[in-house]
Amino acid sequence: MTPMKSQIEEILIKVRERKLTPKAALNELRDYPYQDLGFVKIDHQRELRKGIPEIIYGLGKTDAHIIKIGRELVEKGGNLLITRLDPQVFRRIRKKLPGLSYNAPARMAYLKQREPPPGKGPIAVMTAGTSDIPVAEEAVITCEMLGNDVHRIFDVGVAGLHRLFGEIDKILSARVIIVAAGMEGALPSVVAGLVSVPVVAVPTSIGYGASFNGMAALLAMLNSCPGGVAVVNIDNGFGAGYLASLINHL
Repeated sequence: MTPMKSQIEEILIKVRERKLTPKAALNELRDYPYQDLGFVKIDHQRELRKGIPEIIYGLGKTDAHIIKIGRELVEKGGNLLITRLDPQVFRRIRKKLPGLSYNAPARMAYLKQREPPPGKGPIAVMTAGTSDIPVAEEAVITCEMLGNDVHRIFDVGVAGLHRLFGEIDKILSARVIIVAAGMEGALPSVVAGLVSVPVVAVPTSIGYGASFNGMAALLAMLNSCPGGVAVVNIDNGFGAGYLASLINHL
């Protein structure tokens, strides 16, 4: 049960038991379906619709805005996830959001107040090279915050495929696989040819000039030959983790 659904049911029980007047109940529900703070409309209903609460995109927001949105989400009893948060911003805001943790490679801050519904199986998050790890870590933290067990399988790209087969047991045990790769972006196709589960491909902006900051990998992944490959945007580890979690909760 989501925090919002639980709160609404508690309010309705109090009304039925006459511990709360209808007017008082309406006042407690005033922030649903969203809370208007002037500079932002916080979508508290999102978790009821999608099973996943609103997540803060940190890039471009002021410290004050991040703190205010974060506090409102935390006070509603949910978990907090902030993406694309620079480390210096985290250092400034963490005292205002007690319990907030930070994953530096992923540039994500998070606070878990409760355990979300568990996924149906492990998600494997793979990288072609170590330079792809920051994007993969963004996917890992997203998956974990949404209730999934994650296997990290890093640096198993096509420059040395024997490394991939050294991890084959973890790969075959996964219910969903995320593959982050730059350069020519070949690894998702290789993995998809070996497994019977969905593969979420993440092109990264890693590579020399003709990689065009990830465009070459993106086009290669979109043209993947094996079936079962979905592709998210360049460097979008969060989007990959979100999609993989949805699949893993079906």
